[in-house]
Amino acid sequence: MVFRKPPDGGWGWVIVVVSFFTQFLCYGSPLAVGVLYLEWLDAFGEGKGKTAWVGSLANGIGLLASPVCSICVSSFGARPVAIFSGFMVAGGLMMSSFAPNIYFLYISYGIVVGLGCGLLYTATVTITCQYFDKRRGLALGLISTGSSVGLFIYAALQRELIELYGLDGCLLIVGALSLNILACGSLMRPLGSSSSPPPEKMFVDKVPDQYFVYHEKEKTVEENISILEKGYIDEKCVNNVPDCKQDSVLNKNVLSSINVNEKDTYKKKVVEQTNFCKQLAKRKWQLYLTYWKETMVLFKNKVFSALFVAILLFDIGGFPPSLLMEDVARSANISEDDYYMPLISIIGIMTTVGKLILGILADFKWVNTLYLYVMTLLMTGVALFAIPFAKSYLTLAMLSGILGFLTGNWSIFPYVTTKTVGIEKLTHAYGILMFFAGLGNSLGPPIVGWFYDWTQEYDTAFYFSGLCVLLGGFLLLLAALPCWNACTNQSSKLPPNTYSYKVASNA
Repeated sequence: MVFRKPPDGGWGWVIVVVSFFTQFLCYGSPLAVGVLYLEWLDAFGEGKGKTAWVGSLANGIGLLASPVCSICVSSFGARPVAIFSGFMVAGGLMMSSFAPNIYFLYISYGIVVGLGCGLLYTATVTITCQYFDKRRGLALGLISTGSSVGLFIYAALQRELIELYGLDGCLLIVGALSLNILACGSLMRPLGSSSSPPPEKMFVDKVPDQYFVYHEKEKTVEENISILEKGYIDEKCVNNVPDCKQDSVLNKNVLSSINVNEKDTYKKKVVEQTNFCKQLAKRKWQLYLTYWKETMVLFKNKVFSALFVAILLFDIGGFPPSLLMEDVARSANISEDDYYMPLISIIGIMTTVGKLILGILADFKWVNTLYLYVMTLLMTGVALFAIPFAKSYLTLAMLSGILGFLTGNWSIFPYVTTKTVGIEKLTHAYGILMFFAGLGNSLGPPIVGWFYDWTQEYDTAFYFSGLCVLLGGFLLLLAALPCWNACTNQSSKLPPNTYSYKVASNA
């Protein structure tokens, strides 16, 4: 399929709008799952660690399955995947309203909704990249704010729906709202491709049937030759009946001399096809070996190795506040009358602001994006250490805003990855890093919940979270300091096409 040149506008802006609302509708509830988390604790009476698995799976499973999501979008297209995933998200939310226990929620909310969100994220990013080239950064930035706006609105919406209709009614209504993803998906029109059939198919349609005798695998060489012989004799008998017997005798003599050539031709084709299959299998194996070799080369890069540890530790420690902050406020005995806005909503709106501001800062030439990313990690660790000392709504709201703003460093993470491994290795490296990010998202909230179940307070849990993030930030800083200057000094000596990767390898 050959796509037209990206228009950088036109229907592309419709794609941006529907992709924004798609991420808004699918990620709103999973990101604001902290509101539901409190209700599930009361409804099922399970431990905080076990209950936290629901939200962590919903947010982490999409990242863990990102390779599968990419294959689905590449094979079927963005529009079919978006429509199918819309049914998954809506169905998973509605099924969760009938959950008899926490284990049912692991499947319905954690896996079904989480996988649907992962598919929708891949579909929206893919089709947006197809429609935009020069304005791709702006388009991706606009659609990425959909999830943050969804977190801001859904936190308050789910809280209000629970008060009016209960937990089950809230999930049913939110699931029904998610059905609007189907309308958004239907508008994801493919950019366009050539409608003419492939040249190979046109040529195959014109080939006479008798030339396909060698492709019938169930027939032996002798059977194929007998078919040729019978067809030739029958044709002569129909056209000239008196000469049928005479021609048949002559044809047998002629075909007997042809049989050797026919057999040789058939054997030659079999040998050619066998060699082709062997070469194809060998090529596939070489591709797998090349993939693992490139992966090993990436991990020889000190900065990349530190980056994958940093993103894993950051998601283990930095993601739990968005899920558990409401329960932290309840554990601190903060009255609901003091609530001006849900803490998760504050995190959501500040994440949007952080994505925009940090993304703008990363575009300045005098800003080193790696150091900027390290700074956000270190500040996040300090903010996590401060949570146990917050005993009022105002202090928790301030910390929620700071954490939300710093979580916006997701917008500069692709810049950091590109600086580390180079544009040639970006796709490979980013897929690996996203897998570890999903692993951190899945493990973080349950670990913090288990700390609470063990100590019956959140102080130790957030000390652990802050320590994880600080450790990741310091490791990345130590790995970056000696090599970053070397990269700058050697940049003029390296070929432009291999600059980033060679520098990263030397690091």
